[in-house]
Parts: sequence; C-alpha cells; structure tokens
Amino acid sequence: MSLARCANGHMFSTRKHGSTCPYCNISVEAGAKNEGRRMMMAEEDEKTMPYLGEMDGIEPVTGWLVCIEGPQLGQDYRIMAEKNFIGRAEEMHIQIIGDNAISRRNHAVIVYDPKKRNFYLLPGDASGLAYHNNEAVYSPVELTAYDVLELGRSKFIFIPLCGAHFEWEGNGGTE
Repeated sequence: MSLARCANGHMFSTRKHGSTCPYCNISVEAGAKNEGRRMMMAEEDEKTMPYLGEMDGIEPVTGWLVCIEGPQLGQDYRIMAEKNFIGRAEEMHIQIIGDNAISRRNHAVIVYDPKKRNFYLLPGDASGLAYHNNEAVYSPVELTAYDVLELGRSKFIFIPLCGAHFEWEGNGGTE
C-alpha cells in the first residue's frame, strides 16, 4: 500500500494522487515521509485524527475478473472504466500476486470503452501471452460474459457489470 500523510494529517494514496495531498494541495516529499510519520506519532498523543480514506472520487466498478484456477483461486479483481493493466507489480490496476508466470508489468490489458459500452482484452507488452477461451491473443479481442482468460498459470472468468443493460452515467446508473 502506498499511503502518505500530509502536514495537515490527511492520509491519501500516492499511487492515485502522486505526492500532492488531494485535500489541501500540500506536497509531501518522499524523504520526509518517515520523518512526518514520526512527527505525527508524537502529535497523535495529543489529538486523534480521523482516517479520511478515499471518500472523494469513488471510481465505480464496470466488471470483474474472478480467479477460477491458480494461486489466487476465488479472488475477484475490479475492472474500471478505460484501461486496466494486469501484472504482479504493485502499480498495476489489477495486481495478481502469487503466480510468477504472470509478468510484473503489462502482461495484458482489459479495456472498458464507456462510449461503445464494451470490453476488450489486449495483449500486453511483456513476454508472457494472454489467452482468451484457449486462443492466444495477438490483437484486441472483444470480451463477453463468462469468457475465460488465462494468464500465466491462472485462469479467470470475466463478469461484466456495465454494457448494453447498465451504465453508471445517466439516471442514477440505470437506463
């Protein structure tokens, strides 16, 4: 997890917001991270600060990948609008840990196009192949419900939420 605390005590994700606090626009230096933590621990004795978390800007889910085979059996992964990079590294949108046959970065990409309301699987720029219903993916493939994706030694079922029948924009999310 990559959380940082600004001088005003706000906790925020550095992956999402970089080194600038989204609440008060104060820049947090990487070296000052530990120093700030020690300072805040001393101040915590004096006052209690609420954890504000990621209350602003909730990014709605558009679908899921569910692991049906592999080290993360039963684990679900949220798919967001636009590009979702898949790999083992922490900065990946869909981080699959425990399967070293999956590349650290950009093993594959799942795209949700909110204008056309469809999902695509794209091959990543890593050396590992991605498979869609047992066929290697060399160019974008449109995904449909319950398609099986294979990355490394893991298999996943694709479950869409958004599409022709539902979209987050509009009348409270329904058409």
